[in-house]
Amino acid sequence: MQDYEIRFSGSGGQGLQLSAKILAYALNLADKRIAQSQSYEPTSRGGLSRSDLVVSEGVAVYPLVTSLDYLVVLDQSALDISLPLLKEQSIVIADTRHVPEPPSGDFSVYHLPLSETALKLGNERVANIITLGALISLGDICSYGFLEEAVRAMVPGKFLTLNLEALGCGYSMAEGKDIPESAVAG
Repeated sequence: MQDYEIRFSGSGGQGLQLSAKILAYALNLADKRIAQSQSYEPTSRGGLSRSDLVVSEGVAVYPLVTSLDYLVVLDQSALDISLPLLKEQSIVIADTRHVPEPPSGDFSVYHLPLSETALKLGNERVANIITLGALISLGDICSYGFLEEAVRAMVPGKFLTLNLEALGCGYSMAEGKDIPESAVAG
């Protein structure tokens, strides 16, 4: 895949900005060029929030998203603003609990139990990391190994084990895939 656009959309406090930064780090390891932008309401929790990545082999022609290849939506209220940017080949990942009415159209929708899985792991705040695992499992974005390396570099040590488990859960849940053996840390 050459150039593509990704949006993480939801509400404040769901870790969307961190997800985008982790993925940008992983994409940088894969020798991609990334332009990141973000928008959020001036509340620390609950307001609309999104973070966008424009990914390119070379210099991005335009640094803002115009036509999404991937949309992650973790809150129903954040869906409508992104719908006009979806195209036929888009992949949409929506949380079953916080997005009870996922979009429909000429694009692929994966309605996954992201926050429920996070709760089963003991902390709903890792739903964003579960989402990253699902995203790279479903899309031709980057390798699991690069994403795991990015998580290791950007997550505080006391939360690393939980976040690595969340990453693996997301990767496995997306299409029943197993984590690549080459990416499993010893």
